[in-house]
Amino acid sequence: MIPALEDFVLLASVNLNKRLGATGARSNVAAWLREHGVEIVLAQEPFKPADRTPPVLAGFTFAGGDGRLATWAGENLALPTVSSPAPWVQRVELEWLVILHVHLDAYAGVSRAAQLAELAAMAVAEQGRPLLVCGDFNLAPRPADGLFGEEASAFTSEVERTVLRQLLRVGGLVDTTAEEAPVFTFERAFHGRPTHFRCDLALLSDHLTTATVVTVDSSVRSGPAAFTDHSALRIDLPLSPQLAEPDDVLFPLSELTGGGPDAAPVVRKYQPHKTAMGRQAPSPASRAVTEHLTGPLGIRSVLDHGCGRGADIAHYRSAGLDAEGFDPYEEFGWPRPARTGFDLVTSMFVLNVLPDPWQRIQALKEAASFARSGGHIVVVTRSPEEIAKAAADGGWSVHHDGFWSSRPKGTFQRGIAPDEITALARQAGLRPAHAAPVLPLLGVCHAILTKPTA
Repeated sequence: MIPALEDFVLLASVNLNKRLGATGARSNVAAWLREHGVEIVLAQEPFKPADRTPPVLAGFTFAGGDGRLATWAGENLALPTVSSPAPWVQRVELEWLVILHVHLDAYAGVSRAAQLAELAAMAVAEQGRPLLVCGDFNLAPRPADGLFGEEASAFTSEVERTVLRQLLRVGGLVDTTAEEAPVFTFERAFHGRPTHFRCDLALLSDHLTTATVVTVDSSVRSGPAAFTDHSALRIDLPLSPQLAEPDDVLFPLSELTGGGPDAAPVVRKYQPHKTAMGRQAPSPASRAVTEHLTGPLGIRSVLDHGCGRGADIAHYRSAGLDAEGFDPYEEFGWPRPARTGFDLVTSMFVLNVLPDPWQRIQALKEAASFARSGGHIVVVTRSPEEIAKAAADGGWSVHHDGFWSSRPKGTFQRGIAPDEITALARQAGLRPAHAAPVLPLLGVCHAILTKPTA
């Protein structure tokens, strides 16, 4: 279930062709942003480089950049962290998401190929953190995406396309607007012949695609209210941004209380340990592991990662396994074990209580760190259908890509399907264990993963 879009943050990526300095174009931009409820603006070529002071964009605060790349955030939002690793790329940290905002070389394919290779290195350096790579790439990802007249354009080289595919592969990214019939984002006549390109792209971590909506908006380059010659990309992200604190109060909001027992906390305090069940018996998932998995895979040692109060550990030990547990909540009494190299690590109903994809990937990385090379990790989560029903029945409010199951307690839930578990696991360096048996678990989701050998 995708939460309602009004609970997302709406980001717009658009090449403004240096027009933001003009009063008329700036007015049209502001009207379009208001019409669609855009909260984050990523602009390529927003104003002339000689204009050292960025234009004021009504309703927005300038977050950083220059005449080549610039970022604005809605004035009600906390400013994202913006840096410039190179003149043609901005790195924007928006909560748990990293955005690489780009404007690649408009003239030389060799330069674009080199920039794409740098982007691939940047993606790898993020170590699995959720990514959005967007902006004006000045290339056609496929021959059909660039036409000169009725024929494929020769502007983009196969070398560029090869490096772009490498970026997608190493970053675990999806070209979100790659429809079978291209939706062109730039059209112009050259030498009397029409040119069509899909060059404004949004490359997104694959595990985010089911909860993100990307729309190509060509209205910004046609009609009386047009303000540029490129289509804009509207990207609805499953992300609940922090609000800006007003600068006219005696104390920061984080120090204030009030609003009644059900008021949402101003500073988010997540307490996933409060979702742990006080079981008197082992979970059905742990019984399925001992009945259907440990024998066929030759499992002798098990670590229950995020074990809560430890009921499943007792079950594993009673089944003759060398079992230990770990839970980061100290009061449960299961400290980090001193050893690693377990045949199997289990993660039972952990990912679905973590409030964003980056925390889920980090949890999988940590779980994998306890497994031996070639060992296995079993991940069990609540299903999207179960969480959707619980959210509807309980009146849960949307938060990021899931729901606050209790704002006062700081507990979160998201239903996670097997394909999403696998996509998150790839970002953590894990792979599906294709030879493993399927566990007969009803009403929940699971995946069996393997840690590659060194």
